[in-house]
Amino acid sequence: METEKKHIIEKVWVNACRFLLGIVFIFSGFVKAVDPLGSFYKIQDYLTAFGMASWFPSYLPLFFGIVLAAVEFSVGIFLFWGIRKNVASILALLFMAVMTPLTLYLALTNPVSDCGCFGDAWILTNWQTFGKNIVLLIAAISVFKWKAWMVRFITAKMEWMVSMYTLLFVFALAFYCLGDLPILDFRPYKIGTDIKAHMEIPEGAKPSVFESRFILEKGGKRQEFTLENYPDTTWKFIETRTILKEKGYEPPIHDFSIMNLETGEDITDQVLSDQEYTFLLIAHRIEQADDSNIDLINEIYDYSVEHGYAFYAITSSREEEIELWRDKTGAEYPVCQMDDITLKTIIRSNPGLLLLKDGVILNKWSDNRLPDEYVLTDSLDKLELGQLKQENDWQTIGYVLLWFIIPLLMIIGVDILVIKRREKKRQAAANQKSQTVKS
Repeated sequence: METEKKHIIEKVWVNACRFLLGIVFIFSGFVKAVDPLGSFYKIQDYLTAFGMASWFPSYLPLFFGIVLAAVEFSVGIFLFWGIRKNVASILALLFMAVMTPLTLYLALTNPVSDCGCFGDAWILTNWQTFGKNIVLLIAAISVFKWKAWMVRFITAKMEWMVSMYTLLFVFALAFYCLGDLPILDFRPYKIGTDIKAHMEIPEGAKPSVFESRFILEKGGKRQEFTLENYPDTTWKFIETRTILKEKGYEPPIHDFSIMNLETGEDITDQVLSDQEYTFLLIAHRIEQADDSNIDLINEIYDYSVEHGYAFYAITSSREEEIELWRDKTGAEYPVCQMDDITLKTIIRSNPGLLLLKDGVILNKWSDNRLPDEYVLTDSLDKLELGQLKQENDWQTIGYVLLWFIIPLLMIIGVDILVIKRREKKRQAAANQKSQTVKS
């Protein structure tokens, strides 16, 4: 009796742990697949923090980020449906055995601000992440130890189909979002955002104090400057970064600052207060930007000039890289400066295009989806293009889930109606044969 009671407790416990792990892994893998470049940037942060950024070619962290998303999502699905028990339990335990001590180190040393476990969808502090991983490690150990008690929802004969479809789905999702833009935008610069409103500090709240630092070079000597002591044009611009000087209330957007390289002026308020349309061409590193659609970009600039709209390119690259871009592309638009991390946060494309009006983001386009002459046929106020693009995150999530769930339900239907029926018939025939032999 005691043994049976113990087995019941173990079965309930391991299945609760299995569902907890499954949900967390599915969510983690999904948000990474939706934003593969975000995972790429986070992995780069890790490599830079540990002094390993130069050890690997640039494409490898991106490839690893996509594979990581696929493995996490697949492990979560396997655990949730109770299939591939050995593979799922071993991989879950391996993940947690690696991530738990790693996040303890991150919590103690803080080389990166957050681990990026859930991308930008749910940002945890390093200590919160460590606490979460302790719970998941206990769950992973339990699942590994008592995996035989996990309830299976799909027969062994059909689990290969679920496994293959899961991998195909998550890879297709990741590469689609990589080629275009993330279908879900968890960052503060999503379409519909009023940048000015998101930069405001509530009355009475103490703001954080940030400062833009500029690294410039002259005569082989590099020196750091602020806006207050920005030097003359004999100095060559190298890079810029935003420094937190004093922690306070931090609005959702706190690092949006545009500096005109030609005049050295901050034109942020000018851009965000423009009652007309403004195009922002974002190229966080202009020397790495895809120039395959540069003719189309130049056409959009000509269109903006014709209709009196402002057009700025914004980058964090050095002046010589900007000049090379101009020589290579024939660009005539003004180029401005912003922090590299901010630019990568604004849009996951290099280059990418934003359309603003009165500080509100009306639309975003990746380099592969830029509007062309067949769309830009009139002034923007007369085109659908010039209206706020309507997006519904829940509708998008539902649409994506349908793409995954409907084929999965078809597989389960075949499993229930065909495979399990056959097994029941075989079992019934075997039982009948056994009874006949005994009689």
